[in-house]
Amino acid sequence: MDARNWQVEEFERHRPQLAAVAYRMLGSLSEADDALQEAWLRLSRSDTAGVENLGAWLTTVVSRVCLDLLRARRARQEDYIGSWLPEPIVIVDDAAGPEDEAMLADSVGLALFVVLETLTPPERLAFVLHDMFAVPFDEIGAILDRSPDAARQLASRGRRRVRGAAPVPDADLAGQRELVDAFLAAARGGDFDALVAVLDPDVVFRVDAGTTPQAREPVTGAAAVAETVLARGRRFAPLAQHAIVNGAAGLIVGPRDDPRAVIGFTVVGGRIVALDLILDRTKLRRI
Repeated sequence: MDARNWQVEEFERHRPQLAAVAYRMLGSLSEADDALQEAWLRLSRSDTAGVENLGAWLTTVVSRVCLDLLRARRARQEDYIGSWLPEPIVIVDDAAGPEDEAMLADSVGLALFVVLETLTPPERLAFVLHDMFAVPFDEIGAILDRSPDAARQLASRGRRRVRGAAPVPDADLAGQRELVDAFLAAARGGDFDALVAVLDPDVVFRVDAGTTPQAREPVTGAAAVAETVLARGRRFAPLAQHAIVNGAAGLIVGPRDDPRAVIGFTVVGGRIVALDLILDRTKLRRI
């Protein structure tokens, strides 16, 4: 096997892991693709004959590309209207296959992505690489041009913020679906009390509409969220169908090949604690 074919084979072997790292770092499938493309270009232009661990080498390249993309995003988001939500991974229930099941097992919930977005890029990199992929701190420090102790402190800060803000969702997908069914029935029927009954008292409703006029700040509290859903979403409820959104029960609104919206639900203790509505057309293109 010549060097070129070997590089192609090795890159494809590591692609699933690299894609998982990039998506968790960025929350964007399209940007994750960009990061992997850049990693491939760098690999194809490099002499890797002396590289003992190509997987670690590629992870370093992808991580540094993601770090640059995160820093650029933070500069752009200073004027972002409403909530930033990730590009969702959506599986329509009756269309799930083996590849979808593998993707499901590797999913990260929307609510966790919202918290990850509040971390600084170095904190996010250190937390994601160490806590999610068990990358040693000496390797993380080398990526960040910092000492292993400094990398450990970054991961620790990220971990504290995640634990303090990211809810741990109920694991029972069937139970989540039952709650979403009740939510959908209440929305379709205009039943305010039934809607409040499935919502946590401190529920938060986030909307990501990009830069369109539909963008708005989050709504909090069961009564306020129920009023908002009935006022703005009741006419769309008949178009909703079940889906799995980033590993949790969710809804897709409109045709599967051209959805108008995706809704992710975070369920904790048998109540909906977060609704994440993605309207940004650029984030719905890959569904």
